[in-house]
Amino acid sequence: MRYIAKNTSIPVPKVYCAFVRKGITYILMERIKGDILGNGWLKRSEESKTKLLTQLKGMIGELRRLQSPLSDICIGNVDGGPFYEERLYSKDNLHGPFKTIREFHLHIRRGRSSEEGPWVDPEVNELFSLHEKPWGPIVFTHGDLSSLNVLARGDDISGIIDWETAGWFPSYWEYTTACQVNPYNPFWREEIERFLEPNPEALEMERIRQRCFGVF
Repeated sequence: MRYIAKNTSIPVPKVYCAFVRKGITYILMERIKGDILGNGWLKRSEESKTKLLTQLKGMIGELRRLQSPLSDICIGNVDGGPFYEERLYSKDNLHGPFKTIREFHLHIRRGRSSEEGPWVDPEVNELFSLHEKPWGPIVFTHGDLSSLNVLARGDDISGIIDWETAGWFPSYWEYTTACQVNPYNPFWREEIERFLEPNPEALEMERIRQRCFGVF
């Protein structure tokens, strides 16, 4: 959040301090005034929705223009360490960092490689092929752009919260993670392509990966 506050105009909570006590990490931060975007969304006018999603699209554009300061790390958290993601298989939900997109893709399919030979399941073989495509560039990514993580006051976005899954990722990652909508806000799936560039091929790639190698 400090990195975003320093390098963009995106409204995020001000971090006052962070500390670890008895093995638990605490962050003391500003409380931003506003309500989560999901509340009352279906009652908003089309004009109101457009204003908010246009603002959100502009903020995503700011994230995309950030230049990674990392020299030898391709994919990782904001400062090049392991990133947090509970939707990927791991004992502690920490992953990486990774020097290449290929290493990242190998990890998220649990180390399975096409070099092991063709699979009986044709979709797995398709996934291997899709993962070998050029999926750059690497961009700064929130990683969980749910309607529950965007705050608004009237027709203005007042804050974006919950940055624990943020980091440097292939550009498709923002779209595919956003499409994993919270079951309490299924309507959000219909709005995502109004602020993120659609990528049907990446979405299909992630669908296959989650079915074959996702968290069970």
